[in-house]
Parts: sequence; structure tokens; C-alpha cells
Amino acid sequence: MFRLKFCLQGAFIILKFLIYRIRIPFLKNVIIIGGGISGLLTAIQLTSALIPTIVIEKKNYPFHRVCGEYISNETVPFLRSLDLFPENLNPPFIRRFQLSSMNGKNQILPLDLGGFGISRYTFDNLLYERAKMLGATFLLNEEVEKCSFDHERFKLTTTSTQLEADVVVGAFGKRSKMDMHLQRNFINKRSPYVGVKYHIKTDHSNDLIALHNFKGGYCGISNVEGDKTNLCYLTHRDNIRQHKSIREMEEAIMFKNPLLKSIFKNSQFLFNKPETINEISFETKLPVENHILMTGDAAGMITPLCGNGMAMAMHSSKILSELIIDEFAKTNFNREILEKKYVMKWNALFRRRLWFGRQVQKLFGNEWASNLTVNLAINVRPLAQLIIKGTHGKPF
Repeated sequence: MFRLKFCLQGAFIILKFLIYRIRIPFLKNVIIIGGGISGLLTAIQLTSALIPTIVIEKKNYPFHRVCGEYISNETVPFLRSLDLFPENLNPPFIRRFQLSSMNGKNQILPLDLGGFGISRYTFDNLLYERAKMLGATFLLNEEVEKCSFDHERFKLTTTSTQLEADVVVGAFGKRSKMDMHLQRNFINKRSPYVGVKYHIKTDHSNDLIALHNFKGGYCGISNVEGDKTNLCYLTHRDNIRQHKSIREMEEAIMFKNPLLKSIFKNSQFLFNKPETINEISFETKLPVENHILMTGDAAGMITPLCGNGMAMAMHSSKILSELIIDEFAKTNFNREILEKKYVMKWNALFRRRLWFGRQVQKLFGNEWASNLTVNLAINVRPLAQLIIKGTHGKPF
């Protein structure tokens, strides 16, 4: 059975190569800037539709990213439709949510939809291998230094080469040189948030995702594949500035929540040093800028406490890929129609959720507000469920 599957995959690749040889002069092509979840999934869908696609990624797979590594089950039908649900990795299925205030007072709530945990190190590499197998071209260890649009074509300059494309997809994550190159509005507004991530070995229930508050931030904890636990937190930069190191800040501030202190004291830390990212911005972004079609965090980032960033990245890649494929199939490609349809669909699906996430963010990181929120979660369950539901979408 395995040999038959291998032969069929090989025949499919050869067939695609022959089709490319015949059709490339007449096909339009796509360049994707950024090889995270949304960029990789877009590449998979486009190459499956025989659209020549190049992905430019500044790192080399596999690698870690600062991320909560929890994926809402709303994504499962989509992943299964692409044969990408990672069942063979036995990802932990998460059905409960624990919320704690700064003093450790906590409540556990059911997650109606639930989700599963998988590391970006593993999942991104899985997507990369699939996209490569389908025929996507990858330029790794490369960054785009310049991108211009003229006469219905894009011209890109990378670290080592120059490229042209009919369509460019921006999938460059939370914050990038491309944001500065495009002079996007949010980039000039300094963000006070820093993200920090570890993988640890600890005693944490497979079916539980926890959100623990501390002064100026909050910490998410959930299991991923391989009996590992992801510990990822967002903190105000002033917390770090007031101390000599991240570890000193953790002990001085985060340990005031007894649940966090217990986790840090009773866990084996698997990284030599934490993964970090500075100036995480939750400001409003535009899904299309300078004719570049943005997807994932490049289009808009939901606050991490909502636990829905990876699902939104997948969903945005789905709607964008479908629109590109449909428009490329027409005799006369119409960029204006493509852009208008994408903006309309993106806003309909995500704009309210991003706004809701920003409002929920205000409830955390402040002692009075976080204590009030946890008390409400304990005593007014429907309100807590409403907050969870408001930041999540429906299966797609």
C-alpha cells in the first residue's frame, strides 16, 4: 500500500512538471513573502491548483516561533480536506480552560469547541515538506528588501536575487522589515508588548489550556506533541526593563502568581534560552496594502489570550487562496475585483473578532481588572462562555 501511494505521488509530481513545462509561459505566478502557517498553507493550495508559487522565508526549517501553539478545532475540517491533520503525531486534544488571577485564584471552564496542541517547530515543517512535494519553490535564508508594483507586475529584490510576480501575498507575521518598507500605519506606533516562549517538561493535563495572569501580562500553558508543554507569555516591556534579565523578571513579578511559581519551580526547561519577539502590535492593519494581499498576522493579529491566531491564519489563507485560484481561472484577470472580494470577506470573518480581542485584552495585566474577570468567570459562567465564543469562529 505504501509503495502504491509513493508511486502515485511520484506520478503526480511528474505530471505537474509536464503541465508546468507546457503552461508556464501562459500562467500567472504568485510570490509569498513569509513561510509561516498562512504562507505555507497558501502555497499548498495554490500549487495544488497548478499555480507557480515561490515562498521567501528568512529562516530554514524546522525552527521555533513565539506562539501559543494551540489550534482551535474550527480548523479541523479544513486540515482534513487537505490531508494535513497531524493524527500520526497524536496531538493532545484540549477541552478545558483554566483562568487564574494574579493572586492565583482560578476557575476551570469547559471549551465547547476545543482544540489541539502542536508545536510550530513540527507543524510548520510538516507544511513545508508538503508544499515542497507539491512543487512550490522555496527561497530560504532570504529576506525581501524591496517590493514595487508597476504596470500590473511586482518586482522584488531579495538578499541575493531579483524576482517578478503577478500577485504577491504578504505572510510575514507579526512584525517585519516589509512592514517598515511599506510604511504601514501601525509600524510607527511603538508597542509595549514582548512575547516569550519556552518548551518544558512538567505535570500538566493533556486536555487543559491555562491562562495565568501576572502584573503587566499573562501566560498561556498547554501541551503539544511529544509529551512537551508550551509555556508562552506576553509581558509589558517595562517589566523587563526594571530587571537585569528575563529570568529575574519572572521571579520578581510572575512568581507572585503561586500557580506560575509552581510551574517554573517544578519544570524542566528544554530550551537553552527562551524564544522572544519584541513590539508585538495589536493595532488595526489593512488586508491589502500596495496591492499586496496580506494573510495571517500580517493582515491583523488577535491578542494571544484569545488563543485563536493560528486558526485565523489558516482561515485567511483558505479564503485568499480560493479567490486567487478563481480569479486566475478567468480569461481576463481583474486585480481590482480580487482585492475588493478579499477585503470584503476578510472583514466579514475577522474584523469583529479582532476588535473583541482588543477589548478582552484590557481585562488582563491589571490586578483589579484581572481579579474582577476571574470572579465573573467563577460566578457568571454564561459571561465567561460569551467571551470565549466571541474570540472564536465556526468550523470551516
